[in-house]
Amino acid sequence: MPRSATTADVFNAIAEPRRRRIVELLAAEGAQPVGELVLRLKLAQPAVSKHLGVLREVGIVTVTKRGRQRLYELDAKELKPVHDWVKVFERYWTAQLDRVKARAERMASERNASAE
Repeated sequence: MPRSATTADVFNAIAEPRRRRIVELLAAEGAQPVGELVLRLKLAQPAVSKHLGVLREVGIVTVTKRGRQRLYELDAKELKPVHDWVKVFERYWTAQLDRVKARAERMASERNASAE
């Protein structure tokens, strides 16, 4: 089965770890010029520009021109489909964490009882 294009949807676009890192940087620090992203990611400028192009095409990143610089900014509302999909699994994670917590408490209680 052929792989979907990275620009087919937000899921394909953020499947690449470096693009997720760009999204994280823009979320944490706001609008950034490509040069700053190049420094932070320690990648070549053409590679960063290509990743930004993919993110722009699916609408996660917008660009505005300020003087001679282009500033890239996160448009987080475009990540909502990812949030909605992941939210389905929240019940599972909560149940798993509750089981881990109960087991840890049970083991601690057993240790305390055997130490007495």
